[in-house]
Amino acid sequence: MADALATVLTRRLGCRLPVIQTAMGWIATPQLVAASSNAGAFGFLAGAVMKPSELAEAIARLRDMTAHGFGVNFHSFQPGAGEIVEIILANADRVRAVSFGRGPDARMIGRFRDAGILCIPTVGAVKHAEKMVQLGCEMVTVQGGEGGGHTGSVPTTVLLPQVLDAVDVPVVAAGGFGDGRGLAAALAYGACGIAMGTRFLMTAESPVPAAPKAAYVKAGTGDIVVSTKVDGIPQRMILNPLLRRIEASGKLAMWRRAIDAGLEMKRQTGMSWGQVIASARGMTAHGEMPLAQAMMAAAAPMMIQRAVVSGDAERGLMATGVVAGRLSDLPTCTQLLASIETGARERIAALCATD
Repeated sequence: MADALATVLTRRLGCRLPVIQTAMGWIATPQLVAASSNAGAFGFLAGAVMKPSELAEAIARLRDMTAHGFGVNFHSFQPGAGEIVEIILANADRVRAVSFGRGPDARMIGRFRDAGILCIPTVGAVKHAEKMVQLGCEMVTVQGGEGGGHTGSVPTTVLLPQVLDAVDVPVVAAGGFGDGRGLAAALAYGACGIAMGTRFLMTAESPVPAAPKAAYVKAGTGDIVVSTKVDGIPQRMILNPLLRRIEASGKLAMWRRAIDAGLEMKRQTGMSWGQVIASARGMTAHGEMPLAQAMMAAAAPMMIQRAVVSGDAERGLMATGVVAGRLSDLPTCTQLLASIETGARERIAALCATD
């Protein structure tokens, strides 16, 4: 009998289990990617928050930390994107896949394909999945509204079958997954595997400091909300003191936070005020967002950094999938993947039982 957990995902990516560890900014470090890959999953490195030199160094470290292939995430609009693409292609012997949201064009996707690197964009709508396939992507990850960070409103249980019906490439399911039951369910829908972010954030090898990790463990589903006030786009986060203030704020307070955010960007990057404003405008949709909101959008990653890098769980923002509301432990990646495999096999066996 064929192994139900051996799918096109495991064959194409070379991992033991059809599970992807997603590229969470500042969290999907070489440490976490190596741990998840060594435990049987396929790990993505968070290149979208790195400079080219930082990514080259991270890939070099990762090559020494795991014998397995791994993925790299990037955005085509990030500074140094062209150089980042060349770094990825130069490491094509170990980089098996790239992931992205705002992705490259057909020409760049073709370059990755010619190098044997699989393009697996993350999409939140049927039309975006169709567009990515038209551009040449050979697999897509579909994230339902349960996912963390920027998210849509369509639940995974609705969006996943819609995308499966719309495209003829393998589909990875994301948004709300955290255990073997979820993997079995995704496979039953027709997905080739699952992608998880929050569940891997909540592991022993995750670099997130102790205080925010404790906040993730403590959070119930009622403590997790979707906010549109951080940068104008719906984001799912833990409702902590900073997010409560943001949610309760008016226009004057938004301008105050925007100026504070701009000062923080200047401090961290050495930009002038003109460069800060230009960066803010460039990260929004054709400059249509009000300037204060645009500056908040550009600085939002720094507020997330304050929590998941600096460890300030009260004055930083913590993106999360709603699945965190039912997770209460911090296993090692080895323990997590063993539990997922056992749980998935038990559910599949129970479904196939004849008595």
